[in-house]
Amino acid sequence: MFLEINDPMVYHVALYIRLSKEDENDGPSQSVTNQKSLLEEFVKQHRLSVYDIYIDDGWSGTNFDRPDFQRMIADIETKKVNMVITKDLSRLGRDYIMVGHYMERYFPEKRVRYISLLDGIDTGVESTSNDITPFRAIMNDMYAKDISKKIKSVKRDKQRKGQFIGGKPMYGYKMHPTEKNKIVPDEEVAPIVRRIYAMAMDGMSCRKIAAALNEEGIPTPATYAGLPVGKPGPYTGLWSSERISEMLQNETYIGNMVQGRQVKISYKSKKCLKQDRANWVVVEGTHEPLVDLETFRKVRMLIESRRHTRSRTYDFLLKGLIFCHECGYPLAVLNRKNAAGEDRLFFVCRTYQRFSKAGVCSCHSIKEKTVTDAVIAKVRKVCSAYLDPNELLPIAKEIAAEAKEADNTKEEIQSLQCRMETMTVNLDKMYMDKLAGILNEDDFQRIYRKVKADRAALESRVKDLHRQKKSPAKAEKETEALVQRFIESSCASREFLVSLIERIELSEDKQIYIKFRFKQPDPVCFEANF
Repeated sequence: MFLEINDPMVYHVALYIRLSKEDENDGPSQSVTNQKSLLEEFVKQHRLSVYDIYIDDGWSGTNFDRPDFQRMIADIETKKVNMVITKDLSRLGRDYIMVGHYMERYFPEKRVRYISLLDGIDTGVESTSNDITPFRAIMNDMYAKDISKKIKSVKRDKQRKGQFIGGKPMYGYKMHPTEKNKIVPDEEVAPIVRRIYAMAMDGMSCRKIAAALNEEGIPTPATYAGLPVGKPGPYTGLWSSERISEMLQNETYIGNMVQGRQVKISYKSKKCLKQDRANWVVVEGTHEPLVDLETFRKVRMLIESRRHTRSRTYDFLLKGLIFCHECGYPLAVLNRKNAAGEDRLFFVCRTYQRFSKAGVCSCHSIKEKTVTDAVIAKVRKVCSAYLDPNELLPIAKEIAAEAKEADNTKEEIQSLQCRMETMTVNLDKMYMDKLAGILNEDDFQRIYRKVKADRAALESRVKDLHRQKKSPAKAEKETEALVQRFIESSCASREFLVSLIERIELSEDKQIYIKFRFKQPDPVCFEANF
């Protein structure tokens, strides 16, 4: 290391240390202690002032959301740090795109000097070592990619052997106390799984099973496992019909190991994509089942038999625009027949619908038509200034005049009359051919009937065209009626509402809040009229 720092007093140094599980296989030289010792020795030798030491132990180099790395970035933003030192470039990261971003753009823009000791990189001086930095970053990225492939191959092999490689076993199971990659029943919650299957066998729907479990206060699988909640919602910690349905169709409970249901996009991303069932890795008889095969099959048949009886999806004008004001989730619609047996749609809070007995939200029940009519009336009132008939009428007249100029009715009538005259001449000629014996009686009658029918059709078309011709006064009245009809109906157009409204909220006390897409100080609030 031949790095020289001429003005050490102007720097506030961040010592950054990173160690991943893959790096531990490279020997003790990559340990946190070794990196820290090397960095502190360099700092002491050059009389630098250390602001803080940032350590990410157990974090991959392809992930730049590391806690201490982000803490270091925050200190750079607040100008507490203006020098970053790492043992080598791979400690900063193994994604060559992100490493290039920090090396070539972020650090220079923030006037931060970066030093990589073993690579001889120092952005504070001109050096050939800096020129080959992009190639070093690519090599580090290729190393991470190679390691990812090897790990993926090992995991896939374990999956095919029926070994469990997930973080948390399926609800009802726990890790074997002595054998690695093996699961055994968790007797604390396994009876709940068996009870869920028993309730399903008795004919209870998934929603009713979830409601019963919520009423008894039984912890959900996520709560029992202590899993963190990313975005808590109004029904966080409650059983749902979707969760029950998924459990009732999971082959894990009959002793089969089911894995590979999701796959990561790449080694640089944490996002996973759901796999088709055909691509799942299923190995039979790997652990003790919680339910017998016959019960599992009957429950699956019951679930499949209910699919065609589920509520249909209704189309309504405010679909996708209206939400519950209290919980923020979209409102659902239910179909209820009135006394006359006619269908009527009602809005209802979806959270309340799914978790009625949990008391998470309230019903919000109100006729869909009542809310829709109130919204249209309010939108029409708000937009009345932009739909002035006196401004629209000249535009409509201009368009009607252009259409009139382009009208080719007269030319079409003349063309049809010309064709009819030609047919008449041809009939006269055929009649003379018949008298002269050139055309026999049968052929004459056949051709005569066809030409006569064609001429009758043309005559009918000419009459229709004559009827379509209108006087200027009548055309003007129709234009005015068209403008008025546009004003009355435009606000009831779904395309118009979607382009105008961002969100509609309905409160329990029947207050309607409309948030328009154009600039408004506050959402428009009014009450639905019953």
